[in-house]
Amino acid sequence: MPSAPTGPAPFEIGFTLKANGAHGAEWMTSRVSGHEAKETAQRGAELLTALKAEGLMELTPKAAEYFRGQYKGGAGDQGAGAAPKRLNNGRVEQDTATPRTVGDDCPHGRSLVSKANWTALFCDGPDGGKCEPLWKQKDGSFKANK
Repeated sequence: MPSAPTGPAPFEIGFTLKANGAHGAEWMTSRVSGHEAKETAQRGAELLTALKAEGLMELTPKAAEYFRGQYKGGAGDQGAGAAPKRLNNGRVEQDTATPRTVGDDCPHGRSLVSKANWTALFCDGPDGGKCEPLWKQKDGSFKANK
């Protein structure tokens, strides 16, 4: 009779199931481990099958919607002055390339453009957007030239 493996399992599969590509979309992460590659793959298939059979895939967006409905805001919020977040290999990172600006109501998102003697945030909307560009000020903030 072969002995049972001891020690940490050297194989691991992580699954991230996202409702869509947007950062705010519902997502579920699960992991399985095994001492052999085939065992780990089988466990992965069993896990995904069980998630679906038990209704967890359908329940996740419903739970997220309910949870969002309970949210009242708080001190730990990402405020208007904070840089937006992005997803990189399953990890959330601050997007430092495009700073957020207090009072910026552009719904399309912005792109940072730097030239030799100026820096500005331009609207990413269709046809270059209709939102006023925000120009970098001497203090490092951005504002429209109105």
